[in-house]
Amino acid sequence: METSSGIRASLAGRYASALFDLAREQRQIDAVGRSLDALGSALVDSKEFAQLTASPLIGRQQAGKAFAALGAKLSLDPITANFLGVLARNGRKSELRSIIRAYGRLAADHRGETIAEVVTAYPLKDDQVAALKQQLRARAGRDVTLEASVDPAVLGGIVVKLGSQMIDSSIRTKLNRLASAMKG
Repeated sequence: METSSGIRASLAGRYASALFDLAREQRQIDAVGRSLDALGSALVDSKEFAQLTASPLIGRQQAGKAFAALGAKLSLDPITANFLGVLARNGRKSELRSIIRAYGRLAADHRGETIAEVVTAYPLKDDQVAALKQQLRARAGRDVTLEASVDPAVLGGIVVKLGSQMIDSSIRTKLNRLASAMKG
């Protein structure tokens, strides 16, 4: 797992750190976190928004207007709304995903939590998330925040990265092991 200093070394990390420091000063860490979660969901749910952040053809001014409209639509807190404007003006809209991830790690570290990256073939249900959090909390000895993603290529099972530990019980890995064993 990246340390706070490791996060702060990347470009996205520097932006996330600046946002986190401002949110901490104004006691708005959770509000900014909720706004960034909403943006993260929008990146997943809206193909147009994902394209907006990735396209080099969309200029800074256009991106700023689009971010302002999205900020109003998602009811983002003022800090995050202003931050989106800064990203657009600085031509850093493509860093949004990485910034969201880095901010989440900084906020979790601030709360004394560990981040667990979880990959499954299908989205986890709420009861599965709760059970997984409980098991990982027992293993880590502290609260755990899940960064869940879906990758159909794992076929089934789960891949968990908790700190430097990797727990891979995916069907893909089991099939690869079986294929290797059969080759001799």
